[in-house]
Amino acid sequence: MKLLLDENLPEQLLNDFPEHTIFSVGQKNWKGKKNGELLKLLLAEEFQVLITADKNLRYQQNFSKYPIPAVVLNVKRITYPQLKPLVPQINKILTERIKIGSIILTVS
Repeated sequence: MKLLLDENLPEQLLNDFPEHTIFSVGQKNWKGKKNGELLKLLLAEEFQVLITADKNLRYQQNFSKYPIPAVVLNVKRITYPQLKPLVPQINKILTERIKIGSIILTVS
């Protein structure tokens, strides 16, 4: 599965998904892109899932227009030590629950 790690997440997470093809927003030189523009780029480059901590994404974008599933991480602090324990849950979501246009919340 081709994944994009949003710029609000630590790039250390790139190493935690070896069974997927994963890029960060920084690696793609997409830092500072607005959500709508980012979602268009995701579609153009055939990404299958966005992983983000932007809890407002579901209210800011029309996911019927941009059919990219997003896994939204709901954590108090966006640090690698806080996110690392969520990796098994994220992988489970990626293999069992992803649907086009869906937004899935992962709670710490």
